[in-house]
Amino acid sequence: MKTIGMLGGMSWESTASYYKTINQGVKQKLGGLSSAEVCLYSVNFEEIEKLQHAGQWDETALILSKAAQSVEAGGADFLIICTNTMHKVAEQIQGNISIPLLHIADATAAKLVKNGITKAGLLGTRFTMEQDFYKDRLTERFGIEVVVPSSNDQTIVHNVIYDELCRGVINPDSKELYLTIVKNLFEQGAQAVILGCTEIALLINQNDTSVPLYDTTEIHAEAAVNLALSD
Repeated sequence: MKTIGMLGGMSWESTASYYKTINQGVKQKLGGLSSAEVCLYSVNFEEIEKLQHAGQWDETALILSKAAQSVEAGGADFLIICTNTMHKVAEQIQGNISIPLLHIADATAAKLVKNGITKAGLLGTRFTMEQDFYKDRLTERFGIEVVVPSSNDQTIVHNVIYDELCRGVINPDSKELYLTIVKNLFEQGAQAVILGCTEIALLINQNDTSVPLYDTTEIHAEAAVNLALSD
């Protein structure tokens, strides 16, 4: 079994979901008391969040690169960044380590392509929905057209993530707002909706809507398990 390097804490609420899902996946595949071999570095999200909203992405890259180097030194065979937004600096992080990085957008896109999805809605932080680092990767590498919510809806999605989900707050009213936004994306032609922030699955899941949802936390964790157990 390969050791999975996890760069977490963004937020720790979703990192806990990663850890649980990865270990459940290994147990399911290997049985008995099997669990994943993991090297986890959990950063202080308060520091990262302030730099995000100040647009100081190079500074976040330095912090996360140093953390990734610690994960590598701890014996990890490959790295996953347990957040969608911080894949904005994935290339910088990869450039500072020698182990491979398993990209969350690639894992998600592979699942979409496998299921014949060519047009998908994207929910996430405003950074992920507005900027090109995530959407362009899906389109240019995998041919998936990406639809994002209106500016007002993006504000709702973004604020719920930072003000509620990252703080462990699950608000039924926010859930209804999210489900309405999912419906709007479907009506714009999206065949499915990507939950492109690792906290969103704490609020909504497939049982809440008939629109196909792609939980990036679950997909990324599954891909990490498959890589860890591959020859």
